[in-house]
Amino acid sequence: MRTTVDIPDGLFRRAKARAAMEGVKLKELIARFVELGLRLPVRAPRDESGASEGAERPFVSAFDLMKDGCGIVKSGVPDLASNPKHLEGFASIANTGRHPYR
Repeated sequence: MRTTVDIPDGLFRRAKARAAMEGVKLKELIARFVELGLRLPVRAPRDESGASEGAERPFVSAFDLMKDGCGIVKSGVPDLASNPKHLEGFASIANTGRHPYR
């Protein structure tokens, strides 16, 4: 069956190079990878927090998600962590298990 799929340029170049290295047509490589992807187990439904039930996932911090965007905006607001007043009660979350402002 013929279809059209938009993929990022970099991904297309990598797939085309891989097909050439393996000596197969690009459409054969893509069909094989789609087949492999469809063989993977279906993810468990997500709970309200967005996590899959019973699934172990590697920890990803907010910094990891936003590192490419860090430092691109100059807001003029100083770093609040440099002011001890803004850090009052911060450690109480770990000590009591509850949020200090709720």
